[in-house]
Parts: sequence; structure tokens; C-alpha cells
Amino acid sequence: MLDTPNERRRRNRYIFAGLIGMVVAMNGLAFAMVPAYRAFCQQFGFAGTPLVKETLPEASAVVDRPITVRFDSNIDPSLHWRFKPVQRSVELKVGESGLAFFEAENHEDRPVTGTATFNVTPLKAAPYFVKIECFCFTEQTLDPGQSVQMPVTFFVDPEFAEDRHMEDVTTITLSYTFFHDQDADVAPEAAAVQTITNTQVN
Repeated sequence: MLDTPNERRRRNRYIFAGLIGMVVAMNGLAFAMVPAYRAFCQQFGFAGTPLVKETLPEASAVVDRPITVRFDSNIDPSLHWRFKPVQRSVELKVGESGLAFFEAENHEDRPVTGTATFNVTPLKAAPYFVKIECFCFTEQTLDPGQSVQMPVTFFVDPEFAEDRHMEDVTTITLSYTFFHDQDADVAPEAAAVQTITNTQVN
């Protein structure tokens, strides 16, 4: 028995709705995978991503093995900032707390928000490089012409010294790249409209 036109239209609507639902679900999964992937990298030091912890190791865990940590800075062309490490490198012992500063300056004539990504080289050292505090954990908004120094606190896990695959590693490079977070910026026109609206409501 052949389908009637109404039955065919109803079946086509079901198929179309199913396809739309599949596309929406796949897009949602793709967006969800980004923070999940970053969290995985931070948890296990994968793909050159440093680990993140809240506490330093005990002082007794410091190993008498020196390690040099270099600092590298990069900036996306769409972000009109000056961004550089205050110091090019520091030398410390494995397990010892380190502190470094990066300097950023906004060259725009309006407030601009930036977000920093980071990685460690050599990649095999990433699981042992741990950050306690870092400006990269949150967005950074600079006013026109504003210059700030941003700290990062870190250490190299004492287990680094016990891994024979790390015997040839004497220098670790921590690299940051700042990107323009346009979604976080508030355009002057939008801010003016918002102010007028709030004034009228009040």
C-alpha cells in the first residue's frame, strides 16, 4: 500500500527534525570537548600543558638538581598589546618554588581583554612542570595605555629527578601566547547605550 501525501510529509518532518537534533547535539559536544580537553591536559600534563596544583611540595622534597626555566612570550596579531617576560630565565632546584613575572601593556585607546594559552617544552617535561598561581587562569582586561606585571608561581615536581627519561633535560621553556578575547570586550557604543538605558529605568 502506497503512502499518502500526508504520511510522506509527516515522515519527512520526523527525518528533518532528527537531522536537526543530531547537528545540534554534535555542535554541543564539540564545544563541550574544548574545556574537557584542556582540563585533561592540565590534569595529566598532556600535549605540553603544565599541571595545575594548589600546594607546593614539602621543603624536604627539594632535590639538589638545578634546572633552568626559560620564559617565552607570543601575541596574536589581532591583540594590540606589548607582552614580554620581565626575566628571560630563572634557575632553581627541582621541587623548589619559582616566581616569574610577565609584563603586558595595552596599546589600544579602549579597554581590551586578553586570554593567555600556555605550553611547556620539551613536551616530555610537561607532566612534571606544575603551576600554583598564574595570570593565565583568568581573563586579563587592560585599560587604554595600562601596563601591568603578572605573576606565575611554579615548581618542577621532585619525581622529575627520578625519571631516567629526564636525565638529558636541563632547561624547560614555559611559553605563553595572548589572544584577543573579543567576546569579553565591551564596545564604547554598547557601554553608552547600556548607561542610557539604566538611567532611564532608574
